[in-house]
Amino acid sequence: MANTNNKPIHQIRLSAIRAAVWLNKSRKTGESWFTVTVTRSYRDGEQLKDTTTFRRDDLPIVSKVVEMAYTWIWEQTAPSNSDVVE
Repeated sequence: MANTNNKPIHQIRLSAIRAAVWLNKSRKTGESWFTVTVTRSYRDGEQLKDTTTFRRDDLPIVSKVVEMAYTWIWEQTAPSNSDVVE
């Protein structure tokens, strides 16, 4: 099931590393779930590009943005949260 919205619902950026959180919804069942994409920005001349490959020194930052994305998703879906995203 593809994302019906072309923009992430939430983003976390540390340095050149970005985690984008997407809200997906099944057309068939109406069920919603989150997915996360992680990218690294870099310059190619004057152009800014993204990649999904990471250098050794990027990995601690990748780990941190993934942890932060997980925490954000958890907070959105926790039963005690009255502002749950649907």
